[in-house]
Amino acid sequence: MIDEDGTQLGVLFTEDALARARTAGLDLIEVSPTASPPVCKIADYGRLKYEQSKKDKDARKKQKSFELKEVKLRPKIETHDYETKARMAERLLLDGSKIKVTIMFRGREITYTSFGKRLLDRMAEDMTPIATIERDAKLEGKNMFMILAPRSVPTGPPKFTSMAAKDKEKKSA
Repeated sequence: MIDEDGTQLGVLFTEDALARARTAGLDLIEVSPTASPPVCKIADYGRLKYEQSKKDKDARKKQKSFELKEVKLRPKIETHDYETKARMAERLLLDGSKIKVTIMFRGREITYTSFGKRLLDRMAEDMTPIATIERDAKLEGKNMFMILAPRSVPTGPPKFTSMAAKDKEKKSA
């Protein structure tokens, strides 16, 4: 048993421990019921619950939650449009979001799923320095998608963001 000051009182009978808690005007709280003998503490139960809720709230604040953002592509996308979408995906990954890259097939385009698979592979390869593949390319209905998650430590510089910076430098020079 542990008293309100945090000093250990040793092993006591349950009745004696309850009597000590009542004389102190506090509660007898079972801290570790699986231990042999069980560990109890004399403390204010309401305050203990309050402090525990504060700790839980702080833990939730510090916890990093991932948001899933989507980047949609078409199988016949031009290179400039692809680079624009890739730049957007890069920016979202660097902000800490997961990316769902979706390729939408319309009409007879569904027969050329290999184009879509090639496009997703290209996106995965371009994002390799800053992202890992969480879910491989998968065809569901008329859409093919893949999920990319940001790396905790990037293995290199982003591919497209650095290109945009180089283009700006060329224009200013």
